[in-house]
Amino acid sequence: MESIVILLIEDNDGDILLTKEALSHGSIRKEISVVKDGWEAIQFLERKGAYENAILPDLILLDINLPKLNGHEVLARIKSNPQIQHIPVIMLTTSSSESDILKSYQNHVNCFITKPVEAGNFLETITAIEEFWTSMVQLPKKL
Repeated sequence: MESIVILLIEDNDGDILLTKEALSHGSIRKEISVVKDGWEAIQFLERKGAYENAILPDLILLDINLPKLNGHEVLARIKSNPQIQHIPVIMLTTSSSESDILKSYQNHVNCFITKPVEAGNFLETITAIEEFWTSMVQLPKKL
């Protein structure tokens, strides 16, 4: 894989900064787009309004606790839309609640990862996500 487009759907500026820092390393070139609320995420993915020329991502990192639409609502919209449902979604959240985990998988999330609290562990987790999804997994080609 030569390059990958990642959409980070996250409202916490600290987590955005740490995630972008961790993703800036590695051998795969990455383009990272960030949206900070669930409604903006849907606009981006459906290429509406200010996002009509957005490049669809190869991979989505999605938080649960978002303003406007929460991560579960965003995930349900993604997985019910035939034009974007093929994009792998990683639920990356502070929650470790069994109900959040179950609801995510019921809505067809590709994996659920609880964010580590400590910055060093957070960076390691993001690096491991990148390594797995860019070197071990075959992502679908853009439709």
